[in-house]
Amino acid sequence: MEKFIQWMRRYVSPVYIALLIASFILWYIAKLDYTYTTEQVMKIQVGKEQFPVTCVVEGNGTNLFGYRVYGDRTLRIPLSELRVGCSTEAESIGKLIIDPQSLRNAISVRCTDIKIISVGEIPPINDPQQ
Repeated sequence: MEKFIQWMRRYVSPVYIALLIASFILWYIAKLDYTYTTEQVMKIQVGKEQFPVTCVVEGNGTNLFGYRVYGDRTLRIPLSELRVGCSTEAESIGKLIIDPQSLRNAISVRCTDIKIISVGEIPPINDPQQ
């Protein structure tokens, strides 16, 4: 490894390396202005139930980068804002099934700087009235 570093110092200028790194950083900043579509995991809390939901989102690169870095916050959504139904499956009888469209709308209201295109699988939750 020592010989490689000595070889690099002899044939490659440190100024060249610094300018190469600076150009990469500027290129990356310029690319953040474009619009991208990606998957984002959102932490949702409905009543006392907390669960992750994978959403397909679209937005400006800087906004999506912010959600990736600061995406550990939990979105609290009251049950009254969601359309729910009762589960008929044997393993989840007595649990509530959340309508994906109503959850998408509730997330969109809380995340105004990105567009929520779709939400993934939503687990059944316990009924808070019981």
